[in-house]
Amino acid sequence: MLKQSQNLKQQQKLTPLQLQTIKLLELTTIELEERIKSEIEENPALDEGESDEQKEIDAETEKNEDDFSIKDYLDDEDDSIPSYKSQTHNYSNGNRKFDYALSSGESFQQYLTGQLGFHPLSEHQRNIAIFLIGSIDDDGYLRRDLNFICDDIAFKQNIITNIEELEYILKIIQTFEPTGVGCRNLQECLLLQLNVKQQTQPVINAKKIISEYFDEFTKKHYDRISKKTDINGDNLRNAIAEIVKLNPKPGNIFSDDYSEQGKTIIPDFVLDIKDGELVIELNSYNIPDLHINANYMQMMRQYASKKEKINIHDKETAQFIGQKITSAKYFIDAIRQRQKTLISVINIIVDLQRNYFLSGDENQLKPMILKDVAVRTNLDISTISRVLNGKYIQTYFGIFPLRYFFSESVHTKDGEDVSSREIKAILQKCINEEDKSNPLVDLELVKTLKEKGYNIARRTVAKYREQLNIPVARLRKEI
Repeated sequence: MLKQSQNLKQQQKLTPLQLQTIKLLELTTIELEERIKSEIEENPALDEGESDEQKEIDAETEKNEDDFSIKDYLDDEDDSIPSYKSQTHNYSNGNRKFDYALSSGESFQQYLTGQLGFHPLSEHQRNIAIFLIGSIDDDGYLRRDLNFICDDIAFKQNIITNIEELEYILKIIQTFEPTGVGCRNLQECLLLQLNVKQQTQPVINAKKIISEYFDEFTKKHYDRISKKTDINGDNLRNAIAEIVKLNPKPGNIFSDDYSEQGKTIIPDFVLDIKDGELVIELNSYNIPDLHINANYMQMMRQYASKKEKINIHDKETAQFIGQKITSAKYFIDAIRQRQKTLISVINIIVDLQRNYFLSGDENQLKPMILKDVAVRTNLDISTISRVLNGKYIQTYFGIFPLRYFFSESVHTKDGEDVSSREIKAILQKCINEEDKSNPLVDLELVKTLKEKGYNIARRTVAKYREQLNIPVARLRKEI
């Protein structure tokens, strides 16, 4: 049986301005610059720079905001179509733009393809070689199975081949520079590099260890290697020294200018000390001022001032202009709200970590979590997280990601709260100073930290050790 009923409930909805601001908060300085460029290209009502004329227009628009609405004149009709032109003034006279220069060089795959000319290959073999090179990762490894490559090249390139031919061509590629390129695994990579070395006794021993006892070597079971072979003492140390010199990722030595430039960090905030006070500024060096295009504003006034009815074409034009102006206003307001939020958050972070920013001493970092900043800024924790996402600050002692200043608190035996970063620094120092022939296990590290006044569980020590990318004691052992 059908039944109608009424329910009263509250539902939170975000305004277009809020949605726009949320999206812009996540962008870094470079990403925001690109986003502004894209918006200017897509919206002819949006302009860069700010002039005195625009200030007057903005003031008049704000004053007559109630009289300036599309609804007031969209119902008018007029057979005449006014002449107008859409213009965007992307660069004002006083606005100097600075572009980040990106130089692109020869890619890793292009470097390998260029070496094919030194080998007498048929057109068929050369096409297979090019396909294989395209399957090699940036670190120099071929991680795809040859059976899949055989099917893939037949489907995509209409080239019929077999595993034997792929193996033959891959062997040729493995003779290319850098040595070790095109290998399927680390063991094959190390053996290739050892094969091209002068065959001294340490190199011969190293080849034997890698080819026959690779699993024991990776787990640093040197005692097992000594028992199974006649390689021990100085001979074992010399062989391992030869292996350590090898490059486990041969592709990484190739410098790709574009990739390296793409990793350049542009700080979003700049912090300085003036007269003993911390001064924070947004890095808006290449972020232009934005305003509504004056021509579009004038056209809107022309439509609004008409007394007669306007035709359908003019209605569509007026609606288009109105939509673009509204979109531009939302975008400008979102940019301003973004700047306001960023400044609010960074001011709280710097205030909470004031001693650290004044001294640059990592031990001065206080425990701080996202909630601490959220409470003081009256913002949601998710908003704080968006602000921190990919953002960096430039200080007089270096450039740091904003998340660097956040850490959990740990209680000492004296009842004080210290930053987990301080614990990690002490843990790192303990491991650096340990006897490498008998490295400290996690339980011993717990005892060492406890003697220094930090009562921490073993699982916490293991967590911090993993965060510092420090392996377990067995893998830190040296002979």
